[in-house]
Amino acid sequence: MKSRRIAALCFAAFAALSAPPAAHAESKWAQSNPDWVEAVEPFRVIGDIYYVGSRGLSSFLITTSEGDILIDGGMPENAPMIAANIEKLGFDIKDVRILLNSHAHFDHTGGLAALKAMSGAEFIASEGDKSALEGGFYLGFENDHDLDAPPVEVDSTIHDGETVNLGGVILTAHLTPGHTRGCTSWTMEMEGRSVLFFCSASVAANRLVDPPQYQGIVADYEKTFEQTKDWRPDVFLANHPFFFGMEERRQRLLAGDENAFVDAEAFPAYIAAAKDAFEKALAEQKAQAAAKKE
Repeated sequence: MKSRRIAALCFAAFAALSAPPAAHAESKWAQSNPDWVEAVEPFRVIGDIYYVGSRGLSSFLITTSEGDILIDGGMPENAPMIAANIEKLGFDIKDVRILLNSHAHFDHTGGLAALKAMSGAEFIASEGDKSALEGGFYLGFENDHDLDAPPVEVDSTIHDGETVNLGGVILTAHLTPGHTRGCTSWTMEMEGRSVLFFCSASVAANRLVDPPQYQGIVADYEKTFEQTKDWRPDVFLANHPFFFGMEERRQRLLAGDENAFVDAEAFPAYIAAAKDAFEKALAEQKAQAAAKKE
């Protein structure tokens, strides 16, 4: 119950931070969310999975014998930080062969174009998010340029259940739409543990009704909650560190707990809180829409 309450508070905090800014997306967002561009020491999470993001925006490096895989690029300011974190760990951004993304919002896609240029990696993303990634816009807020990101070319698209394979590492794509149309979660096995890199299920700044952020958004959220209700990964990771309690788990790791990130109860608590928050937001937005029509 405690973890569920904490997760609910995290969702509320993220929603509050997600109101669109008035001007200058990068500087404005960095000012209001300084942890998004705050450097932290990179570290090994488990096996060949490493955290290389900032304090508030996750990026993950997965190393293999044939090159590396990088998931998410943070803000534009985060790209050099991510490359530096990879170097601190003894690896090289030029060894990244595959670049992946959780979803097409600027706080996770802003650094992708630069990271792709630095590494020469193949960028793989979902069909549902391709237009936003290549257009550099936030779907449903196309005219709000404060939310734009540097456009990045998608080299190939991936569909639900398809895999990315490199050096013996197999990542399976799971389309978990709602937060964006092409929101993609990834699963893999590492040292006998099931690992989930979850996209997101928060409502944040999304309009669910009148008009919706995109057509079918409510059905997409509901589909995702149904799809994930029985997921119990051993290791739950996500694109915002507070979603999976990174700070507390990192301290446990530093204290000698090699399994600090192993917790089969973490994702069920997260997704239950997300579902509750979604249902509350949907009811509130429907009520507001009805009031406007009176």
